[in-house]
Amino acid sequence: MARFVLTRRSPLPPAECWALVTAWPRHGERVPFTRVSVVRGTGRQVGDVVLARTALGPLRFDDPMELVELAAPERCRLAKRGRVVRGGAELRVRAVGAGSEAVWAEELRITGLPRLFDPLVALAGRLVFGRVLDHLLAADPDTATG
Repeated sequence: MARFVLTRRSPLPPAECWALVTAWPRHGERVPFTRVSVVRGTGRQVGDVVLARTALGPLRFDDPMELVELAAPERCRLAKRGRVVRGGAELRVRAVGAGSEAVWAEELRITGLPRLFDPLVALAGRLVFGRVLDHLLAADPDTATG
């Protein structure tokens, strides 16, 4: 399983940082060829489902993620329940000085991809999701480039 952890500091207070990190549809703004939406519930309760749908020409797959643990505004855990992408993610926010720190930890397993490629998947995850996290926490989201 490919694993990675991202940590970002923000001048924002923890509650505001949490609201941005869990703004699920905005996650898709920096993931190539992907749209993210809440397909069950509000995205704010255990049992809700967030769906990342990736499509590039004929290649299409869904990454449904169920919110399985929630201690807002500090922590949530998502279980990846798709046929292509399995694993999970944990998002945490905590106060640091006058601002906050956001941590994104993820474990990914790509169906059919040998474990030999786990380091490459982890690297791609750090690059793509680091860009997402930078974008979510940017003071001006339109100028965030990751």
